[in-house]
Amino acid sequence: MPLHRPTPALRPALAAFATVTALLLGGCASGPKDLDDGKSISKLYEEAREEAAAGSFDRAVQLYERLEGRAAGTLLSQQAQLEQAHLLYKQQEKARALAVVERFMKLHPTSPAVDYAYYLQGLINFNDDLGLFGGVAKQDLSERDQQASRDAYQSFKTLVDRFPESKYAPDARTRMKYIINSLASHEVHVARYYYMRGAYLAAANRAQQALQDFRGVPAAEEALFLMAASYDKLGMNDLRDDARRVLKTNFPRSAWLERSYEDKPRGLLRFW
Repeated sequence: MPLHRPTPALRPALAAFATVTALLLGGCASGPKDLDDGKSISKLYEEAREEAAAGSFDRAVQLYERLEGRAAGTLLSQQAQLEQAHLLYKQQEKARALAVVERFMKLHPTSPAVDYAYYLQGLINFNDDLGLFGGVAKQDLSERDQQASRDAYQSFKTLVDRFPESKYAPDARTRMKYIINSLASHEVHVARYYYMRGAYLAAANRAQQALQDFRGVPAAEEALFLMAASYDKLGMNDLRDDARRVLKTNFPRSAWLERSYEDKPRGLLRFW
């Protein structure tokens, strides 16, 4: 499987609610009555879930919003927030989904489901930047703006640091590794862009920054090549040789040892 794909498949988010629901619904069956329509808040919750199961996400979100207010101060209100955020996430309404998750974290920092909240927050940003793994837009993640990836990484890191035993921690760690590789690839993509346009000093500096910020990533191989090639164009032979030496030491079978970009992007030619 290519490096740019996380190793585990995306887990269906509804499955993640099994534990959360069990934790949060324990004491909610005897909640107060809804004075407007005579429904108990527990019945309103069931109606919201039925609407969601039927695919009526907009209606379900509206019901969860009502439930959140009418069950304020109860565990069921927390559950309504999480399920509301989940549905907004499924509808790719990133801003609204994040707002609900962040409100949950602010109001319920000690909730038994706060680990899931961090996980969901990470997923929202992760999938936003990923574009559903490129299934819709055929653009590589490393070529896109990386702020969402950085935000996702921070959410996953908080989850792993604060709740290392959480059921969501293993998947979060996998995604963190993927994000680091993506961020490094992005830096190399920018360095490559500069090189192809003759901005050799900028290319060398960006490639060097990638090596400093992200250690042990696959993109380091091309970063070293770009440094060597850029220094060669600049006539900095000592620096070129140093970069090439490091490339050869760390990647002795690298194809980059025998290749270089042309000034015009028509492919790769033998350079050394």
